[in-house]
Amino acid sequence: MDITASRTSVSWVFHIAGNIAGHVAGNGKLLSLSSSVKPSVCSRSFCMGRSKSFDERAFEEERLELDAQARQKMAEEAEFLEQMDGEEDPKAWKWWIRKRVWDLMEKENIAQNPRPVHHRIPNFVGAAEAAKMLAGLEAFKVANCVKVNPDSPQKQVRYFTLSGGKKLLTPQPRLRTGFFSMLESCFLAPGAINEACTASGFAKYGRPISLDDKIKVDLIVIGSVAVDPSTGARLGKGEGFAELEYGILRYMGAIDDSTLVVTTVHDIQLVDDIPVEKLLIHDVPVDIICTPTQTIYINPVIPKPQGIYWEKLSPEKLGQIRILRELKRRIEQETAQQLPCAPSEKLPPTAERRR
Repeated sequence: MDITASRTSVSWVFHIAGNIAGHVAGNGKLLSLSSSVKPSVCSRSFCMGRSKSFDERAFEEERLELDAQARQKMAEEAEFLEQMDGEEDPKAWKWWIRKRVWDLMEKENIAQNPRPVHHRIPNFVGAAEAAKMLAGLEAFKVANCVKVNPDSPQKQVRYFTLSGGKKLLTPQPRLRTGFFSMLESCFLAPGAINEACTASGFAKYGRPISLDDKIKVDLIVIGSVAVDPSTGARLGKGEGFAELEYGILRYMGAIDDSTLVVTTVHDIQLVDDIPVEKLLIHDVPVDIICTPTQTIYINPVIPKPQGIYWEKLSPEKLGQIRILRELKRRIEQETAQQLPCAPSEKLPPTAERRR
């Protein structure tokens, strides 16, 4: 199978989106870097105003409840896949690699809270050291704006981004409450950087951005469950949010093929059995891997996604993410054409699946 051809045959919707893009605009102790925060003149009034009205307890309760629901859904899907032959379901092979890595991390006790790490981007022992490896990259040093995922093992990366005087772009977990938030250390009260690196901190201190904002992202950092150092092929926890975030940023013109994608993982998460020919067109490969012991530069062999592949999005996924519904409605209004949609992904009851 010609993976390059299959992944670069972009859906017609992206030609449409491209034509109108011009009209759319952890709780662990954090390490410190020796570099000082770049001077900047800005007001803290926006952040201070949001922090006074933000209900952190309610936010955390909702976040934990929704996270538990999402993990339960993934566990039910995993149970279904375990009963399937790998040839019967195209997602089964990804599940078995993820399960092997999660099981090994728990067995070797290299997992950190939250545990168990199953159905999560696993927080690993040495995450801070891997983040320090990333902070030493030239691409990170020269970056002005860094997009970092909201998961626990990348908390230190978010800290280095803010403490280095850079703009931090981060999505609200699962994009459920909105879109991306932009944080800058000059907008934060003294001593608030640590809190700003947490999920509740994004909502409390972040400046929400919209599809119309003109932004440029210089570096992308994503979490992984498993990654192949020979190809850059990566597996997340299985919800597809990293791919959706990447696709939205491509649509906005904030990134392109040259924008480097970096992941931080434990060495035990490095695998050699992710079949490139089975990857989907929206799967995001990485360019650089940082572990607690090494930095690995990938020779690119997997094309990067060109945007959002609407034909891969189910009604359930669209129903979960308001910003996607807004974007879909906008494109359909401006093009007078209906975008495609994937079949329903809602699983039948377990009892029925076992028949």
